[in-house]
Amino acid sequence: MSATRMLVLGVVKLVGEAHGYVVRRELKSWSADSWANVQPGSIYHALKSLTKDGLLEPVGTEESGEGPARTTYRITAAGEQELDDLLGRALATADAGYDEVSASVAMLNLIPRKRAIVLLKNRLADLEGRLTPTRHGIGSMPDMGKPAHVSELFRLWLVHLEGQVRWTQELIERLEAGAYELTD
Repeated sequence: MSATRMLVLGVVKLVGEAHGYVVRRELKSWSADSWANVQPGSIYHALKSLTKDGLLEPVGTEESGEGPARTTYRITAAGEQELDDLLGRALATADAGYDEVSASVAMLNLIPRKRAIVLLKNRLADLEGRLTPTRHGIGSMPDMGKPAHVSELFRLWLVHLEGQVRWTQELIERLEAGAYELTD
């Protein structure tokens, strides 16, 4: 899964029609270059790749006095489906990376509230299912012939998991209480 792919599709959908500079400016305003490592080159590469894959379509090109001509894009029906799939996978599973989860939260307003809650509840169940084995791993390292300090990895993972569980529970509660404007 690619956070850049999700973010570029999402920004084009949010804006309606956009060229690379608009996408870049919007993502920079969200600091996506920091939390998702979205760099200018990856944005322009994504625009070309998404167009090649039929997920975006060019709608016009305008000359720019400041540089090369700018091609404006809009999302296609296939692009809408791809974005929906990417958002769904990132919100519903504990396997999604930090940048994908961050990108999906940045694009949360693109999906209906009920669907967001269902996806996040799936994520919560996945995260909670990992707590017991992780807790067990903390004490089992010496029994497995591993150096005792390796249990610190499990402690690190446990703290991360507990934080993710708490954040996911709280986000679900906020969404159920009507926080944020979503597509419905």
